[in-house]
Amino acid sequence: MLLSIFCLFAVVVLIQFFYYIIVFGKFSFGKPQNETPKRIPISVIVCAKNEEENVRNFIPILAEQNYPQFEIVLIDDASSDSTLDIFEEFEKQYPNIKLVKVENNEAFWGNKKFALTLGIKAAKYEYLLFTDADCYPTSKDWITKMSSQFTQQKTIVLGYGAYEKIASSFLNKLIRFETLLAATQMFSWAKFGKPYTGVGRNMAYKREEFFKVRGFMDHMKVRSGDDDLFINQAAEKTNTTICYLPDSFTYSAPKTTFSDWFTQKRRHVSTAGHYKSFDKIQLGIFYSSQFLFIILPIILLLFQFQWIAVVSMIGFRYIFAWISLGFSAGKLKEKDVMYWFPFIEIILIFIQLNVYISNTFKKPVHWK
Repeated sequence: MLLSIFCLFAVVVLIQFFYYIIVFGKFSFGKPQNETPKRIPISVIVCAKNEEENVRNFIPILAEQNYPQFEIVLIDDASSDSTLDIFEEFEKQYPNIKLVKVENNEAFWGNKKFALTLGIKAAKYEYLLFTDADCYPTSKDWITKMSSQFTQQKTIVLGYGAYEKIASSFLNKLIRFETLLAATQMFSWAKFGKPYTGVGRNMAYKREEFFKVRGFMDHMKVRSGDDDLFINQAAEKTNTTICYLPDSFTYSAPKTTFSDWFTQKRRHVSTAGHYKSFDKIQLGIFYSSQFLFIILPIILLLFQFQWIAVVSMIGFRYIFAWISLGFSAGKLKEKDVMYWFPFIEIILIFIQLNVYISNTFKKPVHWK
């Protein structure tokens, strides 16, 4: 029995090596990104529902982008606060702002995908750049950097949506570590030729890609997934690229309570069950290997079975995982979270297990 557990543990370490070095290494150890500035007209699309404070602060940052030709499409998704009033003020103030007013539709009640579809159809330009109402770009060159990765073939660009740093907050470090790991996976599989997800806080695509897959129609009844389910369906090796230039990042205010963050994570994870089979399998193998890497050596060490070999494999795994994620953290400006590795990783593994269990017994709450 213990020999079987030991052999399984060795297989788990090999699986982890494959992910962290072979797959994640595509991004972590890759060369710095080149950019070729473009002058293609861009439509920046922002969908908001009851975001009066955020839109008041962040829309002017978008409007002041240093880019020759762009418009901002502001979508008010039937807000009950003063979001629409603020949008109307901005529309009068900035000539390149277009306002799309969405009224509740009985067939698509409270569905962000319906609102986004109206905004995409209303956009003047063919190249679309998306962010959320609670996000802001890190520089005035955000549009320039993201659009620089478009080519004739690459018509989908996956960007990095980061979270603000909060000093002396362990929860903040946990959130940013999880975001770092998710972005490493996203970018790495895209470079590996198997793009599977994107984040609505920062991504771009040509409008024709939207209509090729009938927009959100195939998953309109899934309340979440306007970003990751669309990318999972539309993205391919030939049409997808990534952008991790520092001035291309967007930032959002992170949750400040564990309960709020846990609820947010439940929403994000709930869409994974609708991914393509390959993507569900590779994600399942990765997270299973993460969990087994924690559990199996505990059993072996309790019985002191081949403890020298077990400890050596534990050390080996933490070294290559730390190196791989460390290089990724450097590219994404998240180095400080790696000081807490592997402690923060262990906590995250059990939180993710809790998320999966919670989602199994109760559906998460989505965009209303």
